[in-house]
Amino acid sequence: MPMAADHIEAMIREAIPDAQVEITDLAGDGDHYAARVVSASFKGLPRVRQHQKVYAALQGRMGGELHALQLTTAVPAGE
Repeated sequence: MPMAADHIEAMIREAIPDAQVEITDLAGDGDHYAARVVSASFKGLPRVRQHQKVYAALQGRMGGELHALQLTTAVPAGE
């Protein structure tokens, strides 16, 4: 069963409390999403580590309940 966008957002916010999260359903099928996650906790981390933090927040659901996630991460402007 696919994950709902609001569930993905809630999981990310729970693990990264200061995160600004935008979820977009890319195909309209509830199975292919894009996520933009902005967090001060990403400061100083390489992009790979930033993505790993988001994937960890999803607690192993990538590739199962969550089929595809196009991920963009960033540090807030001015940080």
